[in-house]
Amino acid sequence: MRVILITMTNDKEAPAIEIKGLTKSFKGHLSIGRFQALDGVDLVVPGGVIYGFLGPNGAGKTTTLKILTGMLSPDEGRIRIFGEKAYGTAVASRIGFLPEAPYFYEYLTGRELLMFFGRLFGLPRKLLKERASYLLDRVGLTEKAGLQLRKYSKGMLQRIGLAQAMLNDPDLVILDEPMSALDPIGRREVRDVILDMKRDGKTVFFSSHILADAEMICDEVAILVKGKVVEHGSLDVLLERDVHFWDVSVKGWKPPAKLGDAVVVNRKNNVLLRIEREKAVQEVIDMAREAGGQILGVTPHKASLEDLFMERIPEG
Repeated sequence: MRVILITMTNDKEAPAIEIKGLTKSFKGHLSIGRFQALDGVDLVVPGGVIYGFLGPNGAGKTTTLKILTGMLSPDEGRIRIFGEKAYGTAVASRIGFLPEAPYFYEYLTGRELLMFFGRLFGLPRKLLKERASYLLDRVGLTEKAGLQLRKYSKGMLQRIGLAQAMLNDPDLVILDEPMSALDPIGRREVRDVILDMKRDGKTVFFSSHILADAEMICDEVAILVKGKVVEHGSLDVLLERDVHFWDVSVKGWKPPAKLGDAVVVNRKNNVLLRIEREKAVQEVIDMAREAGGQILGVTPHKASLEDLFMERIPEG
């Protein structure tokens, strides 16, 4: 199938998103007091990356995304997208958006939904038909294009939602919890589509509390807690920390009953030792070799995104 792209200019020098001092509060219950949803958020998202905006429920992720897309106004702060003020028509045309719980008229088919949204963008009919066919193929829904949305699974609805977010061939795609409530197959499908966007040079900014998925695909992340960014940066750098422990796998050796702080797991043909002290790793290797054991592997385990996340979330 021929690839249909809508050509847009792109300032490669400017960050995809630049947020400075963003604050937002809402009236409290029964209009008593104020609830501070965002408290001085600063964030820079480079172009051409997959950026994970992470945090527990109620951290302010969706509020931030609604402000980015113009659905809410901030109390204070500055937002620029590709170096331009966020809410101009030219900037809006370069953004695709999928909310956390989109509502689509369930009696439309997948193709009809894309045609409807494409007309809202003002796309010429011929181009729109070609673009819709291309995107249905891209998200793996060509065979379901004529099926009413009420018969779509949750994963299929997310994929058709991603297709509508890409209709205008945006430079920036903003997704609110795109993998929430999906089964493992659905999450895999959505991850693959997001990775395809990056390969096309798009910037993908998505919120999530599913850390395993974020760790698989993100280049950079920010962690939001109670309306404040408490950690941000390249995932490789953030997780380049001290090793938590080492796994040493040995064949043909029975370790002594007491081996310091090592945790010993006996398997059918070998033994696995989990060791927390780096010095003790070499001691165990030497001991095993002297007894005729064969070292099958030594695996260091560094911090995961979940470890980093839990470190930054205050107790209670």
